[in-house]
Amino acid sequence: MSRIFCIGMNYRLHVKELGDALPDRPVVFMKPSTSLVPEGTALVPPRHGHEFHYEAELVLRIGRDGVPQNDEDALAFVDGISLGLDLTLRDVQREVRGASLPWEISKAFDGSAPVGTFSPLPDPGFPNRLTFDCSVNGCLRQHGDTRDFIFPCQTVLRYISGIWRLKKGDLVFTGTPAGVGALEKGDTITLSAPWSPSFTWKVG
Repeated sequence: MSRIFCIGMNYRLHVKELGDALPDRPVVFMKPSTSLVPEGTALVPPRHGHEFHYEAELVLRIGRDGVPQNDEDALAFVDGISLGLDLTLRDVQREVRGASLPWEISKAFDGSAPVGTFSPLPDPGFPNRLTFDCSVNGCLRQHGDTRDFIFPCQTVLRYISGIWRLKKGDLVFTGTPAGVGALEKGDTITLSAPWSPSFTWKVG
């Protein structure tokens, strides 16, 4: 069963749009396996919040167990990439963060991690020259570029593995760019990239 690691605040403009300070190390939280939602499954907003937000992200899949020894070794642990959503109850997140409480009830609810099918690693430029887009009802809302990461993939993987030994099948959501926003019932959200097929979900 996959462990789902997520990195918060990994794009400067997204940190700015939320009014946060830049982190000095990767911000890591986790989601349970019940968060996973395959393409085509309806996205169901939970009842304990009101502001149901999308956050599009590059997702890494770990292909073997172990602890990377250096940056190059860390990237060798990745055997596939995809696109996913870190669905967030923004009003609940503001409340719990304001009270210095954990984020889980705002980000780790059932169905909070839609993810597409995984593709092989594209080219020797992985992972530092990858782009992706997020559209809602056909309108572009987010554009991600891994060159804009605060903490690149290898740094993220080494940081995580310094706390939890990596396991085959682990997923790592690498952070969202600026442009996050609310989803309403009936909205269609599509993730696309030059290196991947497109993935679409509808809010039920």
